[in-house]
Amino acid sequence: MLPNLAAILVFSYWPAIYTIVLSFMDWDLVAPMPEWAGLQNYVDLFDDPDFWTIMLNTLVFTTVTVVGSLVGGVLLGSLLATKVPFTGMVRTFAFAPHMLPGAAVGMLWLFMFDPSFGLSRFLFNLVGADSPQWTTTSDWSLAAVTVAYLWQRLGFVTVIYYTAILDLPGDVLEAASLDGAHGLTMLRHMVLPLLSPITFFLSVTGVIAAAQAFDLISILTNGGPGISSSTLSWMIYEEAFQKFDIGKASSAATVLLVLLLVLTFVQVRFGEKKVTYAS
Repeated sequence: MLPNLAAILVFSYWPAIYTIVLSFMDWDLVAPMPEWAGLQNYVDLFDDPDFWTIMLNTLVFTTVTVVGSLVGGVLLGSLLATKVPFTGMVRTFAFAPHMLPGAAVGMLWLFMFDPSFGLSRFLFNLVGADSPQWTTTSDWSLAAVTVAYLWQRLGFVTVIYYTAILDLPGDVLEAASLDGAHGLTMLRHMVLPLLSPITFFLSVTGVIAAAQAFDLISILTNGGPGISSSTLSWMIYEEAFQKFDIGKASSAATVLLVLLLVLTFVQVRFGEKKVTYAS
């Protein structure tokens, strides 16, 4: 265990601790040493009106992608588990987006969102409407990033649910079927409670992953126009490597760390009460 423990300490815990220390410093990457700034970075961060807009973007993005992937994943996983024709091929296609690099997914959706030549234009033309300017207007930029990220994660969630559904106790489901439970009734009252440990796991990891999303934002919108599609992870990058304000970037990273710790605690503390581990 020692090599693994050493790797975790060096590459996970130490950077987190050092980031917290830097959040109390004033440093622009040019000065040889950071200077003590106390709580000034946090004061500047919380006084910045853009910060609260970015926090709202992060909340909307995380909520929609996590809830959307859970709902879509359990429905698609249940469909695949019914042994419809070409299940294997559909399962492969569903999981494929998760295997693609974020940059490749971003370029793919950048083309599909193109209002002149992309798939978006074709679909909107079917209903006699013009395609929105997905990535270049503040009204649609966050939606574009959300759709692309949801598409990428949906395959992973679907395959996890599909595998879990196949492992459900057949005798319990058969007894429920004999009692008249079918379709959505079976899904709501039998399948979903039995899948609660998987849902709990996917919700915790989904929140953490969504809060750290970066590559799709970089490819699709660069956080813009303005800050319309910026999330907290993008703000950290922008403050550190575009504005060279390491102190403010570190304070934003510390806020993100604290938020993830609190959300994870709440999920574990209250979500686990509704989890059914018995098979």
